Amino acid sequence: MRNPPSAPTGSAHRPLNPLNPLVAAGCGLVSLALFLSIPLAGAADPTLGDLPAPGEGRWWLLGAVLLVQAVALTWANRRPEVVLPLVAGVPLVLAWFGPNAAFSTTAVALIAAVYLAVVARTRWPRIVLPGAWLLEAVAQACNEVRDEALALPAALLAGAAQALVVVGLPVLAGSVIAAQRDAREAREQEARALRREQGALLEAAVSQQRAALSRELHDIAAHHLSGIALMAAVIDRRIDSDPDAARQAAREIREQSTAVLDDLRRLVGLLREGHGADAPVAALDAVPGLVAQRRAAGAEIDLVLPGSGSGEVGPLAQLVAYRAVQESLANAAAHAPGARCAVEIGARGPDRLAVVVRNGAPATAGAGPGGGFGLLGMAERAQLVGADLDYGPTSGGGWEVRLLLPREDPTPAALAPPIPEAPA
Repeated sequence: MRNPPSAPTGSAHRPLNPLNPLVAAGCGLVSLALFLSIPLAGAADPTLGDLPAPGEGRWWLLGAVLLVQAVALTWANRRPEVVLPLVAGVPLVLAWFGPNAAFSTTAVALIAAVYLAVVARTRWPRIVLPGAWLLEAVAQACNEVRDEALALPAALLAGAAQALVVVGLPVLAGSVIAAQRDAREAREQEARALRREQGALLEAAVSQQRAALSRELHDIAAHHLSGIALMAAVIDRRIDSDPDAARQAAREIREQSTAVLDDLRRLVGLLREGHGADAPVAALDAVPGLVAQRRAAGAEIDLVLPGSGSGEVGPLAQLVAYRAVQESLANAAAHAPGARCAVEIGARGPDRLAVVVRNGAPATAGAGPGGGFGLLGMAERAQLVGADLDYGPTSGGGWEVRLLLPREDPTPAALAPPIPEAPA
């Protein structure tokens, strides 16, 4: 299916301005009222000059000029390059063939045409306005000379002055109105841009929250469900040979399931106002309990903790470290079943705390390569706290995850050597 042709560029892309039948009708009514009042004005004040009498040629010519001007006003802001010269030039016919003292009535339509053209904000008024002023000045001077009201020099001066008033005043008024309209449109565009910007910021915030929630859900599910899978394997192997051990594994599964529900409730509570604000944040102090859960599920894990100084790592950094240990142990259970693991937490230099989790080669076939979201989540968390994350295979066929956390206000006590815990 063919695509529709693209919109032309430049001025053709701008939508056409609306027609002005009501303005034309209003201006026509005003001109008609002035046209019909000419005999009454002449009868009331003979000093007004040579006014055309009803029925004579000048009378009908004046009416025709006023009618043409009124009709032309319908297109004043759509085709100003045509309407302005027409409205200003038609009175020349009257000034030459039927000059009279009522010639000034033709200025009504010109005032309206200039105003509409300026308000329309097209490029043509800048070009045709000087021409309209010149035509009006020439027509007015010609009428004065042909009507023998003024000599040529005075007529030219009077025509230029009247044309300046007839063209200048509507230009000034139209420019003010157009400027106010442009300012209003600019404010509206700015408001729309601000709304779009706020919408984009909101979408970015929602996207970040979704990523954070996905990381938390991944850690919770990977940690607990991998432990449940290990204990379910224990039950399957010992349900006949060691019923007591199978029952103990079943109790562990129940505890792990309860822990999953508690973690999920805590995560959901964080999303609700007034709930979850006082929930404890996982920290390095919780790592021994995490290791104990894994050991209870049958995993072999060595744990080495620092003698002191872990409190010098901020709470957010401690949460990042806890999640890294949790995710690493879950990955080891899934991809290296039966492999012995080691968790080491200790000082690395005066301003770093290292968290290292490694596992040996798998004893049996694991789940195969994962989707990489766990490692991606660890990398994103590490970036949030300015930590360095490194991971990869070891020379013995295992896997190692190394996280270096920045300390806060390190002290000499923080540099004490780690105290090893007896292997499980």
